[in-house]
Amino acid sequence: MSADRAVVLLAGKVHPRVRERVEAEFDALSIDAADAGLLSDETRNRIRGVAAATRISAEFIDSLPNLEVIANFGVGYDAVDAAHAATRKVMVTNTPDVLSDEVADTTVGLLLNTVRELPKAEAYLRAGRWVTEGAYPLTSLTLRGRTIGIFGLGRIGLEIARRLEAFGLSIHYHTRTKRSDVAYTWHEKLIDMARAVDTLVVIVPGGAATENAVNADVLAALGEQGVLISVGRGSTIDEPALISALADRTIAAAGLDVFADEPNVPQALLDLPNACLLPHVASASVSTRNGMADLVVDNLREWLAGRPAITPVPECASFDREAG
Repeated sequence: MSADRAVVLLAGKVHPRVRERVEAEFDALSIDAADAGLLSDETRNRIRGVAAATRISAEFIDSLPNLEVIANFGVGYDAVDAAHAATRKVMVTNTPDVLSDEVADTTVGLLLNTVRELPKAEAYLRAGRWVTEGAYPLTSLTLRGRTIGIFGLGRIGLEIARRLEAFGLSIHYHTRTKRSDVAYTWHEKLIDMARAVDTLVVIVPGGAATENAVNADVLAALGEQGVLISVGRGSTIDEPALISALADRTIAAAGLDVFADEPNVPQALLDLPNACLLPHVASASVSTRNGMADLVVDNLREWLAGRPAITPVPECASFDREAG
């Protein structure tokens, strides 16, 4: 190891571009999981940065006495105990903005696929049924005339709203506090928004505050013409309640890119004809993931060089070098 280069740990499975850049710019170490037992005492004392897309617990943070920064690959960072890291003055960063457009684009595509059954229509054609059975049945649902409710109007939520507004649709949103920079209709309570709309787009982070927030009551409020689109974290949806709501037509359909126990999707959900399912691909393009990887390493580089973090998470903003 070089005496003048910071030691950065690659914990768990990391994006190839993250690995390539960390190995080029730092003294890199790799372990299969964020487990202090995989590191010697001497090695743990040398680590100043961590790049990861895996769970980083308080215990693991405490096992690295000279840790300065954790760079998380992804906008959501609920797998990192950022609150504990902040008590140690360990900077935590994430990768917002670079994936906002890609996720917003995918969300619109998932909504269209859900209401117009486009994947099912393509499968119908490929199976030769257009020839043998005639035209694909008319879809009972459409995007026309829908009222959109967005649960979470952060960077990505705002991009989704702008795209759907361009479709001529009315936009409502629910956040903890009302935004002053948009004219969309704000609802203080999620269930009140669900009653006011027929299409619910969920793009909030995971964690205790949002776990199972979309429950049976919210789904019932959405109504029999209701469509649920989930592209944030699977933990925000009460999956058993959703399965029941789809099965008994409490709501009309759902499009999901995220699930509670990925990659394990419940068979009951797979069996539902009114569920459109994607394998967590909202940001999964080469260009977007490369941009996320670059931001991970750029955050490490800036913080370890004594400069402000580029994208600190809120828990750590109070001790960011710009704040000091």
